[in-house]
Amino acid sequence: MNIHEYQAKSIFRESGVQVQEGVHCTTVEQAVSAYESLGSDIVAVKSQIHAGGRGKGNLFNLDSGELVMQGGVKVASSKEEVEKFASNILGHRLVTKQTGPTGKVVSNLYIESGCNIAHEYYLALLVDREEDSLLIMGSTEGGVDIEEVAETSPDAIHKVWFDPSKGLDDRSASSLATSLGLSGNSHDSLVNMLGKLSSIFIDKDCSMIEINPLVRNGEGAMVALDAKVSFDENAAF
Repeated sequence: MNIHEYQAKSIFRESGVQVQEGVHCTTVEQAVSAYESLGSDIVAVKSQIHAGGRGKGNLFNLDSGELVMQGGVKVASSKEEVEKFASNILGHRLVTKQTGPTGKVVSNLYIESGCNIAHEYYLALLVDREEDSLLIMGSTEGGVDIEEVAETSPDAIHKVWFDPSKGLDDRSASSLATSLGLSGNSHDSLVNMLGKLSSIFIDKDCSMIEINPLVRNGEGAMVALDAKVSFDENAAF
């Protein structure tokens, strides 16, 4: 069972995982209002579908099949741009690598405050059935398809495992942060975030948490700029 980014970030926020402020919208008017309420000169206008690769996808008109816009995630720096992007996204079919040629109709938007990005990383928590354990994967190559990184630069992917019955210990979290080249405040920020994400994973019976990109902002804090969360359907009592 999958949830949208805005829903996943609500869980993150409640658990203390740092995310940007954002507003869920279903209309163009709500998107414009969200821009004004966030008080950020730059915002991201994000289509919400249950598939990855939104930024590189294409939006098509439902009736004519014509290309409306390239990219399902857009950066806007004015109310007019938010209105334009929201109009071009809502009610149109977004086709990405993960949706297949049929795509998915976009009915939800997430308007999110801009972020001062110093570097982008990849982070995922998964169930490793072969190891009978939970796995955390991290890479300094964020914002791109992790499959490409695994194929071209496998050494850029770092892994730690932990027992769900014991939880993630600080030593393992620190080891991953160090492997990603983090130090000082950024190192401590990621260790703190990993502890909270691992607790979410166990408490909510997740099957996957993926953050791509996870970013280090200008102040050195680690911020979940994306959120893709899946749950084990057998856990829905």
